[in-house]
Amino acid sequence: MLKGERLREARKKLNYTQNDLAERLGVSKSAISLYESEKRNPNLETLIEMTYLLGVSADYLLGFDVIVEVKDSPTPTFAALTHDELAFINELKKDKFYYEMLFLDYKRGVEIIKQRL
Repeated sequence: MLKGERLREARKKLNYTQNDLAERLGVSKSAISLYESEKRNPNLETLIEMTYLLGVSADYLLGFDVIVEVKDSPTPTFAALTHDELAFINELKKDKFYYEMLFLDYKRGVEIIKQRL
């Protein structure tokens, strides 16, 4: 699903209004509004055109801009992290105690987090 906030940010970086982007894509202004509120997804052709017009990747607009290889797996496995997930991990790294605790015994770490929430 298209990440509406990312579409909005990319549009605003170029100083495009919803109407400006709609005209360039050949869709209605209401379609852009629906994309940004995540109530509707563009078709593949529109998504591709968005990437060219906004100068961002489809992965970015879809929320899969970071791909991480999962180590210690018998077969190659890849997991996609969103920007927010990566930001969370980077913030967590700042507190060495919790970061190490979570990654040494992640199941226990998750339980501790659940208890504190």
